[in-house]
Amino acid sequence: MLPRKLENLPSPWPLFLKEVDQALSAPAELHCLGGFVLASLYGMPRPTDDLDYISIVPCGSFNEIEDLGGRGSKLCKKYKVFLQHAGGVVDLPESHEERLTPLDLGLQKLSLKVIEPYDLALSKLTRNNPKDREDIKFLAAKLQLSFKTLMERFDAEMKPWLPNLERHLATLKLWQGYFSA
Repeated sequence: MLPRKLENLPSPWPLFLKEVDQALSAPAELHCLGGFVLASLYGMPRPTDDLDYISIVPCGSFNEIEDLGGRGSKLCKKYKVFLQHAGGVVDLPESHEERLTPLDLGLQKLSLKVIEPYDLALSKLTRNNPKDREDIKFLAAKLQLSFKTLMERFDAEMKPWLPNLERHLATLKLWQGYFSA
């Protein structure tokens, strides 16, 4: 289901990412989530103007990535899309990094890894705004995700450390109808 070519991404992402790649001084890897992943990998019809990432390897590349493709950058103004660090805004399952999947786009220096679908769903748990709920409905239906599997992941990798647990459990109960058994 992952696109195998840069050209398979929705416009203007191929041109934007190619320019970021060419301008990088050294290899950098972004760990991606959010609407970009939903639109690019799973066909979510709502376009997105940002590519959210939760981490960058090496972390010393952060300033260069933001300068090249962040909000307000030259490339952002040119293509009307941007790279956005989402760290600190999202809660993720403890072992999400072990499940990252490379998105092989044939770029030379910039590499993207995407968050696994259940982790992507759980990344929307804390914010849970109307757009997030629509994303969850779409993802769960498109991939026929199991609510049981989602809850197993939540219980094992998030529940022990999340503050405001009752709020998160109420949100999950709301989401239950979006998933298969």
